[in-house]
Amino acid sequence: MSKTVTGGTSGDSLSWGVFRRFLPYLWPADQPAIRRRVVWSMVLVVIAKATTLLMPFAYKAAIDRMAPGLEAGVSLAAALVIAYAGARFGGVFFDNVRNTVFERVGQDATQRLATHVFRHLHELSLRFHLERRTGAVTKVIERGTKSIDIMLYFLLFNIAPTIIELAAVAAIFWVKFGFGMVAATFTMVAAYILFTRKVTDWRNKLREQMNDLDTGAVAKAVDSLLNYETVKYFSAEDREAARYEKAARAYANAAVKSENSLAWLNIGQSLITNLMMGGAMAYTVYGWSTGRFTPGDVVLVNTLLAQLFRPLDMLGMVYRTIRQGLIDMAAMFELVDQKAEVVDLPSAQPLIVSEGKVKFDNVRFGYDPERPILKGVSFLVPGGKTLAIVGPSGAGKSTIARLLFRFYDVTGGSISVDGQDIGRVQQRTLRENIGIVPQDTVLFNDTIGYNIAYGRAGAGQEEVEAAARGAAIHEFIARLPDGYQAQVGERGLKLSGGEKQRVAIARTLLKDPPILILDEATSALDSRTESEIQRTLRDVSAQRTTIVIAHRLSTIVDADEIIVLNDGRVAERGTHTSLLRQGGLYAEMWARQAAEAELEEA
Repeated sequence: MSKTVTGGTSGDSLSWGVFRRFLPYLWPADQPAIRRRVVWSMVLVVIAKATTLLMPFAYKAAIDRMAPGLEAGVSLAAALVIAYAGARFGGVFFDNVRNTVFERVGQDATQRLATHVFRHLHELSLRFHLERRTGAVTKVIERGTKSIDIMLYFLLFNIAPTIIELAAVAAIFWVKFGFGMVAATFTMVAAYILFTRKVTDWRNKLREQMNDLDTGAVAKAVDSLLNYETVKYFSAEDREAARYEKAARAYANAAVKSENSLAWLNIGQSLITNLMMGGAMAYTVYGWSTGRFTPGDVVLVNTLLAQLFRPLDMLGMVYRTIRQGLIDMAAMFELVDQKAEVVDLPSAQPLIVSEGKVKFDNVRFGYDPERPILKGVSFLVPGGKTLAIVGPSGAGKSTIARLLFRFYDVTGGSISVDGQDIGRVQQRTLRENIGIVPQDTVLFNDTIGYNIAYGRAGAGQEEVEAAARGAAIHEFIARLPDGYQAQVGERGLKLSGGEKQRVAIARTLLKDPPILILDEATSALDSRTESEIQRTLRDVSAQRTTIVIAHRLSTIVDADEIIVLNDGRVAERGTHTSLLRQGGLYAEMWARQAAEAELEEA
């Protein structure tokens, strides 16, 4: 991807493609106030540049008035010097007013793009997020959004004014010094731009490599810190440090090459500009010696070229910044261009839940086409009833929950709620009607109150506390120094596994959905707390359709129906009692767990 951005014709085409996608953020059709700010900014650019171009003429006139025999006109010379100083101040004044007017444009563009990318990432399928490193994705977004403000500034307030100034200087040189000076100026500028582009393209390849290594180092660091407990379990601190050090060292070596290449760019740019300055000054001095030019003309040429060289001296940095911005934005737009795997049909209607009846009809699915997980699973959960799903690891139990939430689309068969195919309803309304207590509970790095209230937008404190009581965690929270304002830490690491799971249960109780999925909902709880939670969950399940994915069979003996998954198929189904009578896989699992329980008690 990044090689395409910087190399060859196709890279240029892609860069301009990214630039065209970026322009709407500068000139938003639905933001007339922003457009007016852009127009006023450009007007101020022209005024500032016109003021700046007056300076050399005031300077020239002052020098000419200081010639021998013109001492009596000292007041005029002084006035011209003051006018020169005033023009310098005017240039700075209008530039800063322009920055003030334009600041809202850059910040608004950055905010809108960042929000758009953030929304899009949440629209992408679960498969995308499982396959991409979170640290790498956030780094791409950070670089891409930061590029907008910088690119806007340089494009409008460096490149555009430089073009205006170059045209003005060429016109002045044509009138006062002839075609030769104009030709020399354009030759110098062309050589400067060509040299800068060639060397900067070479440097961009080095910088691209450096960025890739930087992203890799950050991704490794984030991945290692997110798995802090695992690192500690296996005493792998030295291993992780060595892994990170290797990535950081590779980045440092690439950064040294990239920064050293800057010296060659600066040397070449300085050579070109000083050759032009020296040649133009020598030509003007020679013209003075022949009486064609005045001493003030020498100052005029010097000042005009010095002013022209000032933005040109920044051209290398500006070009690098814009090219790098295009690379960063191309990577970000690549995220935006990622197509969601699961999308609503144009004709999708809101899901309307009356009974809450859930039906899987010959459902087939596999995360990889060559490795099917579900091989024709069928079952029906009547409204208000409870279905338990058990089976060995890898049988597809949790996959059923993901398919019901429509994180993936089935590859065969269908899933329906109250007769409505979930593939034909709006995903948002489907998920609004389903609650889940997952086995692996991940919490936001915020307060306990925030994490519980996340179950339903706008929930009040009393409702949050009621849900916490239902999940048997209110007393624990009340004992904390900060109560419901206590911070849970990154991914909830300040809480125990059981406490996190009870927060998840409270969050789902607050959502109060008609369909409930309990995915090993009490697996991290001690026996006493599990018994309390089971009573609460039984009360809740009596009022809604419930699918229980269980490992401990003792928690699902009261289910209206139990299905046993094995190798992606329903191997057995029935009530707890009938399955024990069958003497099959369920009975074998029950006997094994009973024996394990006896050993633990012993």
